[in-house]
Amino acid sequence: MDAPASLRRLIAALLVVRASGHLLDSQRRYPQWELPNAELRQLLDQGVGGVILLGGSAPEVALRCEQLQSWARLPLLRCADVEEGVGQRFEGASWLPPPLAIGRLFGKAPQQACALAERHGRCTGREARALGLNWVLGPVCDVNNNPANPVINVRAWGEDPSTAAALAAAFVRGVRAEGVLSCAKHFPGHGDTSDDSHLALPLLPHSRERLNAVELPPFAACIAAGVDAVMTGHLVLPALDAERPATLSKAVLTDLLRHDLGFNGLVVTDALVMEAISGHYGPAEAAVLALEAGADLVLMPADAQAAIHAIAAAVEAGRLSLGQLEASAERRQRALASLPGPSLPGPSLPATSLTTANLIAELETSPAGALLGDEILPSEILNSETLISEILAASLDRQGGVLAPGPGINLVRLENLLQAPQAVPRAPALEAPAALGYRACLLEPRSPSPWQSEANAPLALERLGEGPVLLQLFVRGNPFRGHSAATEPWPAVVGQLQACGRLAGVVVYGSPYLWESLQAVLEPTIPAAYSPGQMPLAQALALASLVQGQAPEVGVGARDAGIHADFTD
Repeated sequence: MDAPASLRRLIAALLVVRASGHLLDSQRRYPQWELPNAELRQLLDQGVGGVILLGGSAPEVALRCEQLQSWARLPLLRCADVEEGVGQRFEGASWLPPPLAIGRLFGKAPQQACALAERHGRCTGREARALGLNWVLGPVCDVNNNPANPVINVRAWGEDPSTAAALAAAFVRGVRAEGVLSCAKHFPGHGDTSDDSHLALPLLPHSRERLNAVELPPFAACIAAGVDAVMTGHLVLPALDAERPATLSKAVLTDLLRHDLGFNGLVVTDALVMEAISGHYGPAEAAVLALEAGADLVLMPADAQAAIHAIAAAVEAGRLSLGQLEASAERRQRALASLPGPSLPGPSLPATSLTTANLIAELETSPAGALLGDEILPSEILNSETLISEILAASLDRQGGVLAPGPGINLVRLENLLQAPQAVPRAPALEAPAALGYRACLLEPRSPSPWQSEANAPLALERLGEGPVLLQLFVRGNPFRGHSAATEPWPAVVGQLQACGRLAGVVVYGSPYLWESLQAVLEPTIPAAYSPGQMPLAQALALASLVQGQAPEVGVGARDAGIHADFTD
């Protein structure tokens, strides 16, 4: 017997499904997760209450948010994983440096770091709101105290609890100041793991006392700062629940988060399609277990229709109470009601009306951090390029001499040649060395061309050709990679090139841990630099420091760096 329509609508409102930021089905980047428009429209008409977006240009996403809301029965939660600014996911908006860039500054300049973290949040919230997004899935509250962590890494705000707590809370204040919802993740802490929960179910074998001291302080700080939502982590904590991962554990979500930490906002699962959950539970049962544990919202169920049916059956069987679901729906409605602007018929935009044409004009003519409304802060504070260059300049590290001109080889390690936003046309990592006579050789981990099996001489130099080698390494932890590049033989490569006198310079973009391992073997005269960012502006500033023999001054932008980077307009 079918559940009553009112019950199915109530349940549907608690689901958040994946949607492409592109308008057409043929443009979907990940069709295995991103629903086709016909199915998406059907679910929204059934009352599904949220969408998580990925892909598309900023103006396209603004149009997409209007479209999705027009298909929906009720005001939608429209969210995205924009931990490094809206431009991390949507072309044309601001791609900000990763949080750990500010986290590593905190120890020597805590006030500056907190101010930058809040501006990071304000820029992210302001641009999210401009595009029609009303929920930022950040900050990451995981304490990255495990350098081998394959998935958190530079996404964390700190490597110790006090740093992560102070900066994550500052980010929350910035996002909320722009009228956008925030979300602390991945509760109760994914920092000290060596597995990626996108691929496996990690184990966190720590006592409650250790959790209180290390993992929980950033979440407590964000709750005190008024964070709107907390996202669960797909990991097992035997000290709290030996049987079920945190996402499905009442001991974690209800007893620890609700009762002990006193959180009264939205509890949302991490994506249920991730292997840590989908590899152990069916799509229907996982959704039921998450709600039983105390979650309010189910993010990316593997089968939304099956989840709705299973949750309805669980209510009718007495596993779930109607009152619990109504309380979750009330928390969802309360979060939406806190946002500025109209809820229907269109997206929750600021009082100043935004059209797609206006957005395009703003993006083309204005600093990317000052898209809408009256400027509460001075324009130089809202200007995202100023913010980006300040963070990058403050976190840039360099040593050694000046990069000598070629001819030579620019060996660039990328994660995936087919998906490399760092290697846009006219990227400084390619153009600047080319201007000095270095020809590019692009390498990804799966490529066998320059490698040989000798431990102390891993590069097949005869395949690279003659001349000095500039080594540029784009390495960081990322979801679905399953590693943090710690297994790649870069210290041995540096030693090999130095031994034969062919190492012209080194630049590391991303992981501070790789940079530290290379510093231990680099000869002091070799020009070398580290930037936590991988975006074109990070490349411009890092390479400028090699060419000029010193780090650029704080606040220097791409146009002033002396490197080909004018494409960042």
